[in-house]
Amino acid sequence: MSESLSTAKRLVVKIGSALLVDEESGRIRRDWLDALADDLKAARDAGTDVLVVSSGAIAVGRRHLGLTHGSIRLEEKQAAAASGQIQLAHAYQEALARHDISVAQVLLTLGDTEERRRHLNARSTISQLLTLGAVPVVNENDTVATTEIRFGDNDRLAARVAAMISADTLVLLSDIDGLYERDPRQDPNADHIARVDDITPEIEAMSGKAPTGYSSGGMETKIKAAKVAMAAGCRMAIMNGVDAHPLKRLSEDARCTWFIPSATPLTARKRWIVGSLNPIGEIVIDDGAKRALEQGKSLLPAGVVRVGGSFERGDAVIVRCKAGQELACGLSAYSNGDAARIAGRKSGEIATILGYRGRDELIHRDDLVLTT
Repeated sequence: MSESLSTAKRLVVKIGSALLVDEESGRIRRDWLDALADDLKAARDAGTDVLVVSSGAIAVGRRHLGLTHGSIRLEEKQAAAASGQIQLAHAYQEALARHDISVAQVLLTLGDTEERRRHLNARSTISQLLTLGAVPVVNENDTVATTEIRFGDNDRLAARVAAMISADTLVLLSDIDGLYERDPRQDPNADHIARVDDITPEIEAMSGKAPTGYSSGGMETKIKAAKVAMAAGCRMAIMNGVDAHPLKRLSEDARCTWFIPSATPLTARKRWIVGSLNPIGEIVIDDGAKRALEQGKSLLPAGVVRVGGSFERGDAVIVRCKAGQELACGLSAYSNGDAARIAGRKSGEIATILGYRGRDELIHRDDLVLTT
């Protein structure tokens, strides 16, 4: 994978509080946000799916609620987040409305990216929003995720979201232009690292403490985010986003650090399906469905002969031919009961049979790996 932003097909942009919110006034930097909206529009025009992970709700909300003096308690942070989310979402809505782009707010916890069924629900919702042309704006659900407020950061959330939606590019906009051998705030002569292909102990040792102010992260959290992103086949850039039009500047080779994985998002996802999940059911298919899978297509209900085992939506199952040979492993879009009811039927009949309209595919090709 290259370091060029122009090749991104699905882009996640993480924005820190220090960039979005003026520390003295507690107000959103509207001019900066408008410039970012211009960059997002340009990326979409180039055919890139765009998603934003935004900090700033607590920083904005605490001022609105008069919590402006010193540190605030956990419950006050939660109250500030609840208030600030409204203002934050409205600011993004106004900034992107200038380009006739719809905005959708998505609140997640790390648990939503880790627990498989919640993961699949969030993935499906975000994918649908992107298909419909909206820009999802994601933040942690700080009003309920107490652990995330105490110890979390949106660098890590952004990486989890990028992995969840199979993004190929993650950009962390920060107040520093990448990774240095030592903290450049303490050592102006520290060497800048332009590219990282493997996160070694030496790379991890280069991370420093988080700066003061609104930021809850620092280089240490960005290195952790890079490990998550690279494991999912997603390249990641850290760049200084303080000045206007950060994505435009990145596309023009602004100084940054790129973390480059060895695999693509789809390859990494399929490795995860085969290597990390224990199949708990099986689906037997006919010869026509077998040929379709060999051609790289999804498994449709019409090609299913029999369903075995007890499994839920999102669980891994083995796919076999009628002779019993294992053909593939994949994530089922339906429970065993619902899969059995629609087996052998056309996708257009699913809603009538089950009483709701689910996916047309029993196993989507992106969630299926041939094993023979």
